[in-house]
Amino acid sequence: MAEKRITDIGPPHYEKFLPPIIKENYGKWKYHEIPKPGVLMHVSESGAKLFSVRAATPRLASTKTIRLFADIADEFCDGHLRYTSRNNVEFLISDESKVDPCVARLTKEGYPVGGTGASITNIVHTQGWIHCHSSASDASGVVKSVMDDLFPYFNEKTLPAKLRIAFACCLNMCGAVHCSDIAILAVHRHAPVVDHAMMAKQCEIPSTVASCPTGAIRTATVDGHKSVEVIEEQCMFCANCFSVCPAMTLNDPETDGISIWVGGKVSQARHVPMFSKLAIPYLPNTPPRWPEVVAAVRNLVEVYAANAQPFERMGEWIERIGWPKFFKLAKLDFTKYHLDDFTHAGEYYNRSAHNKLS
Repeated sequence: MAEKRITDIGPPHYEKFLPPIIKENYGKWKYHEIPKPGVLMHVSESGAKLFSVRAATPRLASTKTIRLFADIADEFCDGHLRYTSRNNVEFLISDESKVDPCVARLTKEGYPVGGTGASITNIVHTQGWIHCHSSASDASGVVKSVMDDLFPYFNEKTLPAKLRIAFACCLNMCGAVHCSDIAILAVHRHAPVVDHAMMAKQCEIPSTVASCPTGAIRTATVDGHKSVEVIEEQCMFCANCFSVCPAMTLNDPETDGISIWVGGKVSQARHVPMFSKLAIPYLPNTPPRWPEVVAAVRNLVEVYAANAQPFERMGEWIERIGWPKFFKLAKLDFTKYHLDDFTHAGEYYNRSAHNKLS
């Protein structure tokens, strides 16, 4: 009988990289605590303890940074570390006496420790101007500016509950903006400009037409060239067409900007998961420090911190007090852009006769 073959064509199996304490207690973790900001203590059914020391990183790492993290991991946790989905690095320590020295070393090297519990953790974000072809704003620049301003909320547990912030540099949403408490979403605001002369040379017209999720692109003949036209009323500026056809330019430094959304979450605790909803339709792109965006996000954080109940997430707080009161407390204008005209929007409108106007 032929030997049974096991197909393994992906990355190496994760079990090869687990610390011994995790292998021994896999699936047997009883609870966790936060003994200090940035440090998680995981306790298993056997009583074994594992400490995760969480430090913020800029996500972009040089080989020098990677070697530094490797040296710290070798010194304090037998070479074991992990990355979180929000670009934090966590050092997995089984010896409690090494926790404080590890925190001190990371702080000395310029990597702040925090982001656990009722705080703001690192911002999950997309590529932005680094190398994304469809971005309407930068990602790393905005995130750095916002987190510099909100840093006290990273290394201290002073919020009602954990607060997750995300950034996506266009509507294709490579970040977690649909499910974060505060979402920063860069937006294009005009339809693509079609280079008709280059269309046939650079693009496959059927694929370009099919790329549009709203059917805004139609075939057309312009000046003798086979090309396309854009029905601007149907365009939602998502840049899908530009992704498959470089002859349809969408970026515009004069009109591209940033919107702010609030109220999303993934957690099932106390309330079902929630999608974020529009709070601020447009803020200008003003690099290198984006002061309008920084001020807007700080305002939302402070209003939430001052008014929410303990353990209440941003969306849960807004749902409790009502959107009219949220806009009033946050001193935001309600505009026509806040009206959802999506085809199936009526399925989640409040269609009862009971209104809460407080």
